[in-house]
Amino acid sequence: MKDSLMKQCLEILKKDDVKMLFKPIIDFILHEINPYIYAIITIVFLIFIMLLAILIILISMLRNKQNLYKLF
Repeated sequence: MKDSLMKQCLEILKKDDVKMLFKPIIDFILHEINPYIYAIITIVFLIFIMLLAILIILISMLRNKQNLYKLF
């Protein structure tokens, strides 16, 4: 029953009239979400760069342990 219901739904969504109905709605949603996607990608990229900088600083401090002991 579950498979047949899913197949029926997929068949309905494959029809051209349904595609023509939902295409403007999907385009509008993607157009509205687009700036947020760019913002999220930018924030993730900046977080990655900051974590990379922290890792580089940590490695450089561990190589020179005298600087690490001076901090504590």
